[in-house]
Parts: sequence; C-alpha cells; structure tokens
Amino acid sequence: MNDTLAVRDYLLDLQGRIVAAMEAEDGMPFIADRWVREPGGPLVGEGLSRLLEEGRLLERGGCGFSHVKGKTLPPSATQHRPELAGAPFEAMGVSLVFHPRNPYVPTVHMNVRMLVALPADREPVTWFGGGMDLTPYYGFEEDARDFHRVNRDALAPFGVELYPRFKQWCDDYFFLKHRNEPRGIGGIFYDDFSELGFDGGFAMTRAVGDAFLSAYLPIVQRRKITPYGERERDFQAYRRGRYVEFNLVFDRGTLFGLQSGGRTESILMSMPPIVKWRYDWRPDEGTPEARLYSDFLRPRDWAAEPT
Repeated sequence: MNDTLAVRDYLLDLQGRIVAAMEAEDGMPFIADRWVREPGGPLVGEGLSRLLEEGRLLERGGCGFSHVKGKTLPPSATQHRPELAGAPFEAMGVSLVFHPRNPYVPTVHMNVRMLVALPADREPVTWFGGGMDLTPYYGFEEDARDFHRVNRDALAPFGVELYPRFKQWCDDYFFLKHRNEPRGIGGIFYDDFSELGFDGGFAMTRAVGDAFLSAYLPIVQRRKITPYGERERDFQAYRRGRYVEFNLVFDRGTLFGLQSGGRTESILMSMPPIVKWRYDWRPDEGTPEARLYSDFLRPRDWAAEPT
C-alpha cells in the first residue's frame, strides 16, 4: 500500500532539518511563508516556503515544501508517460536552491518528490524523482570528488548500477543545449522512477534527501571564508545567468509548477538575486575563470578520481 502520509511527514522533517542546519551556518533565520490553494482553481493543496535573502552566507536561499492535487497532469509530467495524459494527480516534494554570497562557495540544488497519477480506469501510478547537483564558479577538485562520492554512497544500498546511471542522467539533463555546455559539475538525477516499487523508491529517495547536508555543508565550511573581490563577484553574476537560462527553458520542475498553476513566488524562489549577461564573452586563457570551462564544465568521473 502506498503510504503517502509517510512521504509527507518525511519531506516536512527533511525541510526542517536542512533549514535548521543552514540557519546555523549562516547565522540568520529563514522566513516561513505558508500558503494554501483553495478549491476552485487548477490545484488544491498547501505548502511551506522557507526563504533567506541577504544573509551572511546565503545571498538568496529557498527551501520549499509543497503538497498539491490537480485535475489534470500537465504536459511536463506526461512527456514520458503519454498513457497518463489527462489523469488527475497528487504531488509532493521538497526543492531547494542555495545561492551563496561568496563566489568560492558553489550554488547547489536538491529536490526529492513523489507524484501519483490517478487514471480513472486503472490503479494509481506512483513514481519518485529527485537528485542534487553542484554549480561552482571557481572549481576545486576536492569539492567535486566529495560531492559525488556522497551521492554514490547514498545510492549504493539500492544497486551499484544506480550511481553511474543517475550521474549520466544528471549530466545529460542539466545541459544547456543552446550553449553546448553543462550547468555545473552535476551530481545525480532521476525521474519517473518506479522500478523498486513504492517502498524501495521511497527508501532510495530518503537516502538521497538525507545525504544532502553531508554532500554540501563540508564544501561550504571549507570555502565560505575565502577572500574575494569585485572580479570574482562579477564572474559569479555572469555564470548565474546560465542558471536562470536553464531554469526558465529546460527545468521540468519549474515547467510543472507553472503549467499546473502552482504558486509563482515559490516556484521562482530558486532564481539568483544578482545576474549579468554579456554579448559573446569568454574568459582570458590561463585565468581561474577559464579553468572552470576547461577543467570542470566537462564530463568527469569525479567519484572514481584519486584523492
């Protein structure tokens, strides 16, 4: 039996643990914004958006929980499941994006979610999705290796084949086709996942969610006091533009939220506060900024690289 209440309880607890850890690291509190979608619109349900702006560590950080029901699955949710087009649905998840102020601390994204389609002529269809990925502005091999190894170890109990599969999925998904470049150094990504059944899929998704702080906090603690100046901030703002482009053009979670009538402020709280674009710009050869492109924005088997 699918215990959706257990999923909800876990997600709310996960959100609380992550926010508490980031508040302790930043020293400033997240605001709590509870919202409700009343009957009569495309969605009914509720959520809790937790947000920190202008913090000491986080220039902008959002961690949102949502639990909604809708009359019709949007196209972004059925592009790989055409037989479910038009079915009612229930969806819940936790999604976060943290944009640190210091350019040496990478931006991070994490999401874990469950979606249940309720077609009229068959049993409910449940699947899980999620993952996490890292977007550095100045790359460090140590950070990339550690982040990927935590992800690999979280998935290992559910099959040694899952990490390489989900890593490749992440590399392929978080790729800006119009730029012909990855958004960052990847991590893991999975969607429409049901092959382990409800219990197995939920257990795997809990393992991914529980691994987030172990994957990200040590990097934050290593880099957050690194000195920086206007040059680094300028490059950070330029690279953040890639983040915005991906979220608005390709990201399935953003598209799902907007297409299903979700709460716009909560959907777009992943956007960075300061962003720049330049016409046909490239960093000078031999600079730390150029090294991001040559050494980090390319496929690498980070977890297998020697320390």
